[in-house]
Amino acid sequence: MDLDALVSNAQLLQSSLPPGVRLEAVVKGDAYGHGAVAVARALVDAGVPSLSVATFDEGLELRQAGIVVPILILFPIPPELVPDAVRHCFSVTAGDRTLLERTLAALDGLTQAAGPEDRVLPVHLEVETGLGRGGFNLTDVPAAAAAIEAAPRARLAGLWSHLQAAGDPNRTADQTARLGVASSLLEEVGATMPDRHLAASGGMLAASAPGFDVVRIGLAMYGIVPDGLTVAERHAATAAGLRPILSLRARPIRVTELPPGSGVSYGPSFVTTRASRIATLPLGYADGLPRCLSNRAQVLVRGRRVPAVGTVAMDAVMVDVTDVAGPPVTVDDEFTLIGRQGREAIDATEVARWGNTISYEIVTAMSGRLPRVYYAAARTVQMRVVACDMGLAGGEIARAGLAGEEEPGPLGCE
Repeated sequence: MDLDALVSNAQLLQSSLPPGVRLEAVVKGDAYGHGAVAVARALVDAGVPSLSVATFDEGLELRQAGIVVPILILFPIPPELVPDAVRHCFSVTAGDRTLLERTLAALDGLTQAAGPEDRVLPVHLEVETGLGRGGFNLTDVPAAAAAIEAAPRARLAGLWSHLQAAGDPNRTADQTARLGVASSLLEEVGATMPDRHLAASGGMLAASAPGFDVVRIGLAMYGIVPDGLTVAERHAATAAGLRPILSLRARPIRVTELPPGSGVSYGPSFVTTRASRIATLPLGYADGLPRCLSNRAQVLVRGRRVPAVGTVAMDAVMVDVTDVAGPPVTVDDEFTLIGRQGREAIDATEVARWGNTISYEIVTAMSGRLPRVYYAAARTVQMRVVACDMGLAGGEIARAGLAGEEEPGPLGCE
């Protein structure tokens, strides 16, 4: 993982937002498969002021790693976790009346163990604007806001929604208008206007949605443009400047010669028609390489593309290296499944096309047993493996800084 590229992407995206609009880094799904703790640390050291996750446990992992900036949990949490959310200074989401009532009830009678009495729970109201997945209907927004403001240890901190199709300007305009209506309803009842956020990577790069106060950036921060998105002309340079931070590489555990008529892997779904040199790479669908890539994927070795052959197994994928020029490929050769090698490159979007899916799924599916090696300033600074998380550099990543951002308070609390 290239942490320099990560920080560069974040700075580029922040600089492309209108003045006064804040970038919030989305690190849910283990930072889209890239490793949440290492990614969050690099971003916070670079001045990113706040983070979003999907679940309570994802937020807790960051707090336990010493991340102190504000963290928003985007999906509602179980009410029994509310005291812990207060203690760990999380912001939470409410999008259902019953769950909001239970959340506010859980705030009653909090003990000192949940934090000082003046510590409140910031609540972000999700609005149903057309995604059909979550959020309050427009007519229910004023009452929900009033309930939050009436609770002594709660604060209305956000009003937000999520786009259904960022590349569809008409659909996005409708959703934007509905969030605007929700804002107006709050103004009419005299509620304090909280931070509003609607756009994510797609809405920002397509320029289809206004930034409001905050833009939640996920996929683009990792150097990937959302699949099939038409980037707005004014953001073309930004999209072109994004650098993927992830490369997936492996060395074979066996390279052997097989005669014609040899079956390769289960089925077999591939049978050699000539004398073939086959390399076995030690990763498979248990590592996030989809089985549907069987006999479809390509891999780089010595700067050229070679075909993956046979059925992708749980722990292995086979590659035909018969036509690779020069000395025969051996177990000392490095293979690149995602990334650049010489003049050739394979990105997550191309892999997704082979599997008839999207790049989001390819990167987030990478399992925890894949070692993650992090680089900054051309040196290895951290490695994460199943057994442990090792800092290798003995120091902090240099603070790169995002212009205009202030140092966050302790634990991201008010």
